[in-house]
Amino acid sequence: MGSAIDDYVELHSSAEPEYLYRLWRATNIHMLHGRMASGHLQGRLLKMLVTMLRPQRILEVGTFSGYSALCMAEGLQQGGMVYTFEKNDEQEDFTRPWIEQSPWSDRVRFIIGDAIAEAPRLGITFDMAFIDGDKRTYVEAYEMALTVVRAGGFILADNTLWDGHVADPAYDRDHQTQGICRFNDHVAHDPRTEQVLLPLRDGLTLIRKL
Repeated sequence: MGSAIDDYVELHSSAEPEYLYRLWRATNIHMLHGRMASGHLQGRLLKMLVTMLRPQRILEVGTFSGYSALCMAEGLQQGGMVYTFEKNDEQEDFTRPWIEQSPWSDRVRFIIGDAIAEAPRLGITFDMAFIDGDKRTYVEAYEMALTVVRAGGFILADNTLWDGHVADPAYDRDHQTQGICRFNDHVAHDPRTEQVLLPLRDGLTLIRKL
């Protein structure tokens, strides 16, 4: 979408909370690849989906600056929890204070570690999962999520259009693009789930476990 349409869409969507706006700005100022943060429109969608689906336990693969985790936590009902995993421990000094000082800190458990290996060890059945980590291991993250998400639960995957690279032969040798393409094909042919890929922002796939 062009910037004029982007501005129009955001103007006609609910405003992001001031705390999240400050986090988004700080992410873009202080972190490499700050645009990876979900941002206003996707953040409001994540909150809306959580409000609609009413999950109690959410698994997030890839915390980054914590923006998406806080958006999902904002939509949770009393007693709900987001378990968010970040395997890059260098991001902890930035992300942990933003989560712990947020209005939704009691609804987020921030864990440094590889979700693919460690999430199943929690022994928790999740109602929803959000995959937004290493693009090269999306299939592995998806397969892990299927083992911990309940039947009828939902898996969301971010960046599934990967800036359009998934349909551009010039990126056929790029490992991250290969990972996203492998994931998209894997999910599209998986009889265990149903899915729809939305051309929102950088691509967002909604998946329901049958």
